[in-house]
Amino acid sequence: MLALEATPPVGAYLRRRLYPLVAADLDDLVEEVLLIAWRRFDDIPPDAQIPWLIGVARNVLRNAVRKQRRISTLETQLRPAPPDAAAEDYVIADQSIREALGLLSDDDREILLLHFWDGRTAVEIAVIFGITTNAAAVRLSRAQDRFRRNFDVVPVE
Repeated sequence: MLALEATPPVGAYLRRRLYPLVAADLDDLVEEVLLIAWRRFDDIPPDAQIPWLIGVARNVLRNAVRKQRRISTLETQLRPAPPDAAAEDYVIADQSIREALGLLSDDDREILLLHFWDGRTAVEIAVIFGITTNAAAVRLSRAQDRFRRNFDVVPVE
């Protein structure tokens, strides 16, 4: 029953963050998350199953991206690839927002996107990052403050 409920939000999370992987990798990533959930079934908190699985998906995605980068290192050295934006950048139309997000650390950007893009609460973010709820709320608040400061600094063209 958990797989039926968890697959859509886990798949959506991975789909939005799939770059630099290709769409064909999505099913394999979701499958890997579900296999880990099956092996660690007793570790899944009963009141936070989806956030726990998104945390697993986050780690699975990081591992897949690292693997992809190792595989393509030789190609990259031989032929420089043109710069490409993250999947969220294609959706965010305002250049100043893109630039303000780009000035944030990866964790700050991830926390903001989880909260505002995916609608995750501080409690769920805590499970995803493996930290306390209070720490997640503090990190979310600080990330918002840093974003606001960055947004104020970005020059308007």
